[in-house]
Amino acid sequence: MTQLLLLPDPRPLVERLGAEFFRRAPETPGVYLMRDAAGTVLYVGKAKDLRKRLASYRVANPDRMPRRRLRLLHAAVCIELQKCADEPAALARESQLLRALRPRFNRAGTWAGLPRFLGWRLTEEGLEIAVHPAMQDGWRVHGPMGAGAVPLRAALVRLLWCVIHPERGLSGMPQGWFRGRCGNVATIPCHGAPPAVLEESQAFLAELFTGTRMGSTSGYANELPCRVILLKKPSGEADLDTLSEFFAGHLRSARF
Repeated sequence: MTQLLLLPDPRPLVERLGAEFFRRAPETPGVYLMRDAAGTVLYVGKAKDLRKRLASYRVANPDRMPRRRLRLLHAAVCIELQKCADEPAALARESQLLRALRPRFNRAGTWAGLPRFLGWRLTEEGLEIAVHPAMQDGWRVHGPMGAGAVPLRAALVRLLWCVIHPERGLSGMPQGWFRGRCGNVATIPCHGAPPAVLEESQAFLAELFTGTRMGSTSGYANELPCRVILLKKPSGEADLDTLSEFFAGHLRSARF
C-alpha cells in the first residue's frame, strides 16, 4: 500500500522569493549570497550553473536535510546573484567574499589560515587519516586546503569508520572522534576487516580527491564502499553533505 503524503514539504524560500525567481535564475557560473531580514550575509556559495544550484534550495525537507541547512533556509529572506565569466572566476569570487564577509553558515574558506594537507596511508596499524602543515613522505596527500581540512577529515573519519566497522557503528568509535577530536593522526584499526573493504576505502579516497566521484549527497552514499546505509542517521547525512559542499566549491583549486 502506498503511503499518501499528507503535508507537502516546506518551501520557505519559494514562499518568500516566488517560484519565478528560481525559474529565471541564470544558467551561468556565478556566486550567490543568502541574506537575512537585516541584510546580513548568512551564506556564500559558488555554482557552475546558478539555476541548477538554486533549485536544490527550493524544498526544505526535515527528514532528508541536515539541521544546519534547514536553519539557513528558514533564516534567509533574499538571495543575491552575481554572474561570473566562468567557473574559475566564480571560485575566485567566492573565496574573496568568504574571507571578507565570513558568513556564519559557511564552514570552510572564511579564514586564510595556515596551509593544511589532508593525508592518508594504510599501515599495519590501520587506515591513517591526518591533517599535516606540509607535505609528508609516504602519505597520499591532498592540498593545500586551509582550515577546511579539519572538518573534512572529521567527516571522512566518521564515514570510513562505519565502512570498515559497520557492526560497531558511530557509538563504537574512539572517544572524541564523533565530535572531530581525532588528534594529529586518526588511525582506523583494520584488523579483521576484509581486504576488499580496505582496498575500496583507499580507492574511494584517491578517486574522491581527483574529482572522479564528485556529485550530490545521495551520490556519495552510493559510492561509499559496501554502500553503508548512513543516510538513515542524521550524523551520516550531515557528513555526506559536508563532502558534497566542500568538493563542489574547493576541489578545482587544490593540488593532488
